[in-house]
Amino acid sequence: MCNYFKNYSGGGSIGCNTLYHLTKLGMTNVILLEKHSLTAGTTWHTAGLLWRLRPSDTEIQLLAHGRNLIKGLEQETGVAPGWIENGGLFIASSKPRLDEYKRLKTIGHDFGVVSHVLTPEETKRLYPLMNVEDVYGTLYSPGDGTIDPAGYCQALTRAAKGKGAQVYESCSVTGIQTTESWAGGRKVSRVDTNLGSVKTECVINCSGAWAPKIGDLAGVAVPLTAMKHAYVLTERIEGIQNMPNVRDHDSSVYMKLQGDALALGGYEEHPVFLEQLGDDFAFSLYELDWDVFGCHIKGAINRVPVVEATGIKSTVCGPESFTPDHKPIMGEDPGLQGFYHGCAMNSAGMMLGGGCGWQLAEWVIKGRPSLDMFGYDIRRFHPNLIRNRKWVTERSHEAYAKNYSIVFPHDEPLAGRNANKGPLYETLLSQGCVYQDRQGFERPGWFLPGTMAPPLDYDYYGSYQIPKHANYVYKDLLGSDYTFDFPPHHKQNGEPVGHLYRGEFAFTLGKSIGYGYIRSLDNTPISTHDIKEGSYELEIMCDKVKAQVHTKSPFDPTNQRIQGHYRD
Repeated sequence: MCNYFKNYSGGGSIGCNTLYHLTKLGMTNVILLEKHSLTAGTTWHTAGLLWRLRPSDTEIQLLAHGRNLIKGLEQETGVAPGWIENGGLFIASSKPRLDEYKRLKTIGHDFGVVSHVLTPEETKRLYPLMNVEDVYGTLYSPGDGTIDPAGYCQALTRAAKGKGAQVYESCSVTGIQTTESWAGGRKVSRVDTNLGSVKTECVINCSGAWAPKIGDLAGVAVPLTAMKHAYVLTERIEGIQNMPNVRDHDSSVYMKLQGDALALGGYEEHPVFLEQLGDDFAFSLYELDWDVFGCHIKGAINRVPVVEATGIKSTVCGPESFTPDHKPIMGEDPGLQGFYHGCAMNSAGMMLGGGCGWQLAEWVIKGRPSLDMFGYDIRRFHPNLIRNRKWVTERSHEAYAKNYSIVFPHDEPLAGRNANKGPLYETLLSQGCVYQDRQGFERPGWFLPGTMAPPLDYDYYGSYQIPKHANYVYKDLLGSDYTFDFPPHHKQNGEPVGHLYRGEFAFTLGKSIGYGYIRSLDNTPISTHDIKEGSYELEIMCDKVKAQVHTKSPFDPTNQRIQGHYRD
């Protein structure tokens, strides 16, 4: 068990939430160390949005926990976290985007998240100031809202200190000492600060964009990239009061209600990288680069035309940390026992802080989280990639630039490719292999005979004066994969595979939906009747389990879209 909790420049959302949940689980000998004051660094200037719908069941549960925590904090602590439940509205300008929203609605429904798909006319009635001429449909989540970072962190630390935790501000970490563990590796033994030293077996690095500096003190690499991230606050807008927060993903812009004004921000293709972060950059901001930010203003004006005639009251441009897959970095470092990561929230620290702090506290005390957190675990990255700055920077840029892109099942990155190739790479490539990337390793995805489609060096989508690739075959092939249906090159109906005929079907395993192949035992073609009436056995990790095929879908109740690789 860890003796102490350490947090450098981390008196922000994830740090305060972890402190709170550690004490909730009974660990009271906990210390939070903050170089400046609570919320310094990034948390103090965050937009504070909380959306309830995400494409992952784990993230929906994290958000639900955080939201429930926020709604009960004032009663528990007497400090209001500034929760405003004005709802959230996702804007779709195309059918594929609305299909994505319907998928979000479906998975959210499984976890009790109420949402509604609205027509353009219904959207206009809900948000009269909105331009809906180019709107295909919207998804409305009435339980979304916003949080005040100062009140939130104050409430969390008050509750934690009431249970025995200690919070030290103006306390700089100057070193992290290690000793040899019983297994021959390294383990944390002491934290040195400007106020003295603390013997401890546990350090949790919740330092946000400054996390790599703390990692360096312990000889641990933290694979994040710091970038400038901004929003602007408009002057007063008549009639905007009580409107829901808006995400127009196709225009890459969000519009957060701020009293009688709007906060406007988004994700651009050419963010500004931050090579160095000053240790005393606590409550400072950068000058806004309008050449970078201007695309968000155009998107906001298109969606809410009154913005064009509204002045800008203030600009907020600060440092944020982003990762190669746009997911936080959490869990115990595989190279240093007792050193935990709780950082790189990808501008989602306020809405994910409650859930991530809860799971991180369980990780520390119980040895593992109760949810499936592998997607956030530092161990998801190959050790060689963590220290590969070129790979980390390229992938972090692409994850940032594509943050509002539709999440298609078969998408592949263009950044950070060809880091590791197998001995048959060129041979398979010449035979039409279309490669997939899995943590920096190129693996065969599928074959298109007669085609050469190598992944090329990353062109940053033409940003930073880097020439954009012309006639990029691999990228064009990925474009045909951008569908929620079977891509054209997957539809080889009735073609034998080896000496077998296969039928493709959808199956569920727990809450996950996947695809597999049906094989007839006598090698005869599979019929529609076989698929519907057959008995099945799935082999999963060497275990065999009985299964049943369900051919109905909430999007296809009359079974009109059954398709597969089978013959009648």
